[in-house]
Amino acid sequence: MLIMGWKSFVNCICIFGILWPGVAPDRRYQPDWKSLDSRPLPSWYDESKFGIFIHWGVFSVPSFGSEWFWWNWKAVQRLEYVDFMKKNYPEGFTYSEFATAFTAEFFDPDQWAEVIQKSGARYVVLTTKHHEGFTNWGSPVSWNWNSVDTGPHRDLVGDLAAAVRKRNLYYGVYHSLLDWFHPFYLSDKKNHFKTQKFVVEKSLPELYELVMRYKPDVIWSDGDWEAPGSYWNSTEFLAWLYNDSPVKDTVAINDRWGSDCRCKHGGFFNCADKYTPSTLPNHKWEKCTSVDKRSWGYRRNMHLNELMDLPSIITNLLDTVSYGGNLLLNIGPTKEGTIPVIFQERLEGVGQWLTVNGEAIYASKPWRVQKENSTNIWYTSKGSSVYAVFTKWPTDNVLKLESPKSSSSTKVTMLGIPEPLKWKSSPGQGILVFLSSISLFTLPSQNGWTLKLEGVS
Repeated sequence: MLIMGWKSFVNCICIFGILWPGVAPDRRYQPDWKSLDSRPLPSWYDESKFGIFIHWGVFSVPSFGSEWFWWNWKAVQRLEYVDFMKKNYPEGFTYSEFATAFTAEFFDPDQWAEVIQKSGARYVVLTTKHHEGFTNWGSPVSWNWNSVDTGPHRDLVGDLAAAVRKRNLYYGVYHSLLDWFHPFYLSDKKNHFKTQKFVVEKSLPELYELVMRYKPDVIWSDGDWEAPGSYWNSTEFLAWLYNDSPVKDTVAINDRWGSDCRCKHGGFFNCADKYTPSTLPNHKWEKCTSVDKRSWGYRRNMHLNELMDLPSIITNLLDTVSYGGNLLLNIGPTKEGTIPVIFQERLEGVGQWLTVNGEAIYASKPWRVQKENSTNIWYTSKGSSVYAVFTKWPTDNVLKLESPKSSSSTKVTMLGIPEPLKWKSSPGQGILVFLSSISLFTLPSQNGWTLKLEGVS
């Protein structure tokens, strides 16, 4: 789209709607949550189970504290951020000056895509614009505050899109609805969000352009918490997205479309960062979490004990998938465009584990029991098969599964080992599986093993 056409394009969509040929009127979604929430989530999303989140932007330059650097420095003036700037930058230095150092000279999208593919993830979500407002593509409504006009001088969103799609991975875009310090947003905020100059001139044009230019498989919205969905014109945008956009049949969205939307409306629910339900939700959900437990963006001052180790990542994956969710695991690249080796190592470890145990993860469904109480045993299912994943090897080589009910046709195998395992009914309930025939030196995987149970209920 040409920049001169954005306002009329947005107004046409939001006010009048567009009816494309071949779309039956009675199948169109209306710009209200009752109608929009009735849209089925595309099946690819639930089947994928595991994705990679990437937080990358101008905040990767100071790479101190977190990706909320600008806010913590200027809005709340946290002492450690103020001191950091005084010690390392001249008086009068502005946040916008960091952009020229966001160089991405070592950014190799094919290498990134290879790392993601090796992780076993089926989709990736890139920050196209965080709350700082800097866009990782040449947005015409973010003049001189984008990755084409300054910094890398390249379309980071498009370059990564091409690389991951060559590997048959799904591609998603994270987009913050708000810009912390944009004058139009601050004006609307001062007017108690009764005006929408920022929405019409900045936020919505970005969303429409992202869809039309990159045709994303996921739109991961954020920055919604200060204003309701009516301010953001969320339902109007989503009605267009579902009815008339080039991704109307394939795109998945989350629930961050206004302060009144989280955990209530949208495609899949995030609810909150690192959301971890303890009972089986009745709606598809996703847990986003970060390898760096203290930040989503890259931190130069991170320490090893502040990072998730491989066992904890796998436990997060099991806790999420067994309860019907997807895990979106975040990494933060450097300003030069490299993925820190420690992050690569973690992702490769997950991929190696999924190579053996992925049958219990991808396209699985929650079973009637998700996790056995006070144990490290999780359950998933697929068709008539039940999968029991355990992360602690029993000292006596006998694994007790309390939940499965055996039958005369029950068969137990371990993924990665073709020979069936011996088992017997437990004196109380469930079954006992004998693992003594498996050598600890030839285990098919580390940090967790999967038993495939057939003929159980």
